[in-house]
Amino acid sequence: MDGLQPLIDFVQKHPRLLVITGAGCSTAAGIPDYRDENGAWKQREPMRFQVFTGDPVARKRYWARSMLGWRTMAHAQPTAAHHALAQLERAGRIVQLVTQNVDGLHQAAGSQAVVDLHGRIDTVCCLGCGVRSPRRALQEELMARNPDWLGLDARSLPDGDADLDGLDFTAFEVPDCPQCGGLLKPDVVFFGESVPRERVAAVREALAQADAVLVAGSSLMVYSGYRFVEEAVATGKPVAAVNRGRTRADSVLAFKLEIEVGEAIKTLAVESAGLGPATLARSSIAG
Repeated sequence: MDGLQPLIDFVQKHPRLLVITGAGCSTAAGIPDYRDENGAWKQREPMRFQVFTGDPVARKRYWARSMLGWRTMAHAQPTAAHHALAQLERAGRIVQLVTQNVDGLHQAAGSQAVVDLHGRIDTVCCLGCGVRSPRRALQEELMARNPDWLGLDARSLPDGDADLDGLDFTAFEVPDCPQCGGLLKPDVVFFGESVPRERVAAVREALAQADAVLVAGSSLMVYSGYRFVEEAVATGKPVAAVNRGRTRADSVLAFKLEIEVGEAIKTLAVESAGLGPATLARSSIAG
């Protein structure tokens, strides 16, 4: 508890939080993260949009790996961090939760004020006509077309990927959009794509209403999330982080706790449970 006191004090002083979450919130659900404690890639860099759209074999490789990796994503359940953040939202502590994850576990835990900055892996979009459809439907089609691949043993990687290199992917069958025959893509922001403007605008609007920013389980190495820390600091709003290892924002943080994010946020939620919105408003004025 003593080690968490700075975090508890921070949230009591700044009751309206913008929370930015990353892979550290979901590792306890069995979903691997991308980076080590120094912020370096654990595996090779993820798929780039230009490669996905321009290289048919690379696209087949992506969907073959995804077909096997989807099993981890489909069965993942919210962690202590997800449940605690949902509890903090219900207590009136969170004005907006911005997640860089694509697993949907914040919503599964009950959070409602969520911006999925990088999209959702459980949805598929067509690059031709723009229609969206459930990922589970595509999964059934992939398995039906490629039954010989189902028995392969592949280590799970981040965001529904699997370690399945060194094979001939040319015969792997990937269905086209049933509406227009266009390319199907997971409804996530690949490297080389930009976060949709409306999501960025929604986060900026929430940041203007927030007292402070709390980073939970993210190294912030990707600029799409880090930009909001920059903007908070530029407007004089403090930023704190709970994350194991280095973050891109270390030099501007009010403080950082290098501890397991689930237990930290869970304890914070318990400590904050007795403070409803009216009490929080009074404590903010007093602070």
